[in-house]
Amino acid sequence: MKTHRSLKAFAACLALLPAAHSFAADDTQAESEPASAGRHMVQVGVFHLDTLDSSDPLHTTLKPGAAALLGVQSEFDSPGTSATVSSSNTLALIYSYFVTDHFALKFEGGIPAKFRLYGNGIVAPTGPAGALINVDLGDPANNPLAEVTQWSPVFMVQYFFRDPQKQIRPYVGVGVTYTWFTGIKPDQDFEDALNNKFGTTLALANLTPGQTTVDAKASSDIAPVFNLGVSAELSKHWSLSGSLSLSLLSTTATISIDAANGDRLVTSKTNLDLNPLVAALLLGYRFDM
Repeated sequence: MKTHRSLKAFAACLALLPAAHSFAADDTQAESEPASAGRHMVQVGVFHLDTLDSSDPLHTTLKPGAAALLGVQSEFDSPGTSATVSSSNTLALIYSYFVTDHFALKFEGGIPAKFRLYGNGIVAPTGPAGALINVDLGDPANNPLAEVTQWSPVFMVQYFFRDPQKQIRPYVGVGVTYTWFTGIKPDQDFEDALNNKFGTTLALANLTPGQTTVDAKASSDIAPVFNLGVSAELSKHWSLSGSLSLSLLSTTATISIDAANGDRLVTSKTNLDLNPLVAALLLGYRFDM
């Protein structure tokens, strides 16, 4: 399961910390000045993202045209349809400022993560013409349905337990992320299936012949982020951290088909709860300004 993969990744991060502690123990107290008030820190490392995803059945709105005479609905849900999102790995770049010995302000960025979207179930209206314009989202030839790039900068307040002179310091944090999506590209086989089934049939029914086109997008969202982890001081400037973060993120994914003249023929939407669980392993460098 995805959750287990993230927990294993977090456990692997924590497994490295005792070794870091052993290394740091060789430093003298004078050489070791852990993160404390007024200090800055930059971190680089890796994020492993799993999504605790769930989705609603697709809701479809179409312009049936002449097909309405055969009982094709203009709006319908598709029970049994769903969408899931793959895991992802990416580079993390982080800046923190310690306001006090225990509280830090943190900004997380890095290389935007890329995900693949997979589908299940069949999208088809009822009525005699329904079989003519159905698409199987679970067909292996159609999957992954699309690829997308996720941008999720995070601003967070963290609290570090124990005195700043301690080599091992657990911490917790809470913050907020503004997430948006770019580069959404439907799989070519899935795009062809949409055009050949939904697109061509509805274009003819609406007397708008010509090649139809597919467009996909996902809505942005502001979401809370919760974080816990542990930091091991390596020296006066260096530290190693392992952490786990959960963001309560959701989006509305939309796929539409347009006729050659620009008329909107089909729009399908699903509400998708992504809830990414992020395991991080970070190497930090502290400095004064």
